[in-house]
Amino acid sequence: MTDRGHVLAEAARGWIGTPYRHQASVRGAGTDCLGLVRGVWREVLGGEPQEVPPYTADWSEPSREETLWTAARSHMSEKPVGERATGDVILFRMRDRSVAKHLGIVGRTGPHPTFIHAYSGHGVVESPLSAPWARRIVACFAFPKGI
Repeated sequence: MTDRGHVLAEAARGWIGTPYRHQASVRGAGTDCLGLVRGVWREVLGGEPQEVPPYTADWSEPSREETLWTAARSHMSEKPVGERATGDVILFRMRDRSVAKHLGIVGRTGPHPTFIHAYSGHGVVESPLSAPWARRIVACFAFPKGI
């Protein structure tokens, strides 16, 4: 694990137990998956790279636009999914043929991989990156771009 990866994973672990709150990004009070990545960004790098507009639970589904994927590409370096490392941001497609709109941060790689994410009904947790989760990954990003 790189030092950067360790710092990012540990920052994300500091959010474990934060309740799930749509559009929120406050450690201990509430966050969604995007809010977790935003919060880790703030803790490790300072200010966020862009303002996030309000969004609904079904955002980008009617237009079929990969809004989250596009935004991630503009701020982080996309890399092959199979090369994910601790501290990387991973993007999931939760249903076949739907837009990708769930994020997590790789907590551990190797024989027992994990990821940290804010999950509706569970809050922020570190989950095993089991086969059902791994097959939903559509993109991986080195966090952050250019640093």
